[in-house]
Amino acid sequence: MTLNNNKTVVVAMSGGVDSSVAAALLKEQGYNLIGITMKTWGFDDFPVKDSGCCSLEAIYNARNVSDKLGIPHYTFDFTEKFNETVIENFISEYMNGQTPNPCVLCNKSIKWGVLLDRAKELGADYIATGHYAKVKNSQGRYFVSNSSDVKKDQTYALWQVSQYALGKTLFPLGDYTKPEIRKMAESMGLKTANEPDSQEICFVPNNDYRELLEIRIPELKRRVDKGEVIYKNKKIGEHKGFPYYTIGQRRGLNLALGKPVYVSRIDAENNKVYVDDESGLYNRGFIAREVNFMKYGSFEKPVQSKVKVRYKDIGSAATINQIDKDTVEVIFDIPKKSITPGQSAVFYEGDDVIGGGIIREILE
Repeated sequence: MTLNNNKTVVVAMSGGVDSSVAAALLKEQGYNLIGITMKTWGFDDFPVKDSGCCSLEAIYNARNVSDKLGIPHYTFDFTEKFNETVIENFISEYMNGQTPNPCVLCNKSIKWGVLLDRAKELGADYIATGHYAKVKNSQGRYFVSNSSDVKKDQTYALWQVSQYALGKTLFPLGDYTKPEIRKMAESMGLKTANEPDSQEICFVPNNDYRELLEIRIPELKRRVDKGEVIYKNKKIGEHKGFPYYTIGQRRGLNLALGKPVYVSRIDAENNKVYVDDESGLYNRGFIAREVNFMKYGSFEKPVQSKVKVRYKDIGSAATINQIDKDTVEVIFDIPKKSITPGQSAVFYEGDDVIGGGIIREILE
């Protein structure tokens, strides 16, 4: 067993099984631990369920596990910061015709932002989470790499974490699978052993972003004008407001074409929603901005990579060309379906994340 009695780790404890076992594994390795649960939204803000991330039940679960492990536990209120960064960005992106990934921004700004700052104030050497990922170092640069559990791997959502933050990070679950983690929790007698996995964005009521928009913007239905739905350069109907639509959407279009069509493009500036046959959802590439380079400091020449454009994407072969310090062009070997502005694009070299960016412009 590695002895780490002189090292202190702040463990982000969500009240779920993953972070609980992460804490238990670090305790076995001899670290001094401080359990912290982050409160990121107000209990009266949204009509959400009483269970899940940030709920009172989650806080009680995290405290129960901390007591069992014999470590101190604190709950920190990051509601204001979370609201002004993650939630406001989420809303503004949809209001600009984009489809955001709030978990990516939360990881950068909250977990590896204000939580890391708080850990430093507490004198901690590292922070740790229950993410299924590995953090590695090569030639002086830190990067994340795929976990041993392909189905649960969470590297896609970690591409924005900075070099400094990765150097202060431990991922205890990187070498395990989810079934192994549940068995460990059961053998340790942890209350969270059978907690269900979180499947939804924590602050989105009923897993429906449209409901959140209407809660935060009460005048939304009056503020957003109806507009044209375009198919093959012809108007075929009206939409109820472009923020209510996402790329690839088929249901709820209310179009009588006698065949299925899908949202292929959202033109927020001109208030138009374009639809097409499934074949029209494929594009050759995109421009990504706000790029963060991980394994390498930059791409001085074209790079061959596997690129994911959404969380559940298995990735596709592509060539990446760096345009400037925070912008790249990505061209797929074979046209890719449903590339969505606002979503994250993550670039892989084998199992390693070499960088990522936000999809901003589609290349037809």
